[in-house]
Amino acid sequence: MTFAPVLHAEWLKIRTLRSLPGALLALFAVTTVFSALTGADGSSDPEFDPLFTALSGILPGQIAAISFGAMAVSSEYHGGALRLTLAATPQRGRWFAAKMTAIAVPALLVGLITAVAALAAGRAGLGSAADGPTVGEQLRGVLGCGIYLMLIALFAAGLTALLRSGVATLSILIPFILVVSFVIGDAAGTVADFLPDKAGQIALHQTYDGTLGPWSGLTVTALWTAAALLAGGWSVRRRDA
Repeated sequence: MTFAPVLHAEWLKIRTLRSLPGALLALFAVTTVFSALTGADGSSDPEFDPLFTALSGILPGQIAAISFGAMAVSSEYHGGALRLTLAATPQRGRWFAAKMTAIAVPALLVGLITAVAALAAGRAGLGSAADGPTVGEQLRGVLGCGIYLMLIALFAAGLTALLRSGVATLSILIPFILVVSFVIGDAAGTVADFLPDKAGQIALHQTYDGTLGPWSGLTVTALWTAAALLAGGWSVRRRDA
């Protein structure tokens, strides 16, 4: 079977498994609402960064992106679904590539739409304080936000393929992002810039200090994601369904 029909089949799974569109809807809603609320009170922060404040809804919203990537893969390990999938598509590498593409494209599109909505909501809450970032900086923030959300969803997808469990993936990544990343960030200084979440989020800042910049930060996140996908792809190819 060629790549196109495999991709079409995986896209149908994304569309018809209700929890997956629900996760993307949650990504949009949580990010936009949180950005609006933070923007209304963000200028009181002594380290105020208007661009990051307007896009700060990504911090809770990324949990929905992680859930989307994890659930899209973990659904294959329920009820013997993966055995049926591989019976129809014996080329495991081709199936895995199609699955990751079917996750990446909607995550990127929804991420970009979410970034635009969050930026607009955050700027509305900030009022005149939002006038600092240039058009180019805002465009970079929107693009960076969309790419980051896609990468973090794929990172979760690759890890789920390796662990064969969405619950295990969520149990690792959500505490890491909500707790461990902040603790390490406070204790390790610039070393924390190379964590998968911290690195990618540099693109959301108007100004940034440290070793990495917006695009090099996203590159670091992409390398983490590539490692997770390689490990997940190895697991799919080498282990029994």
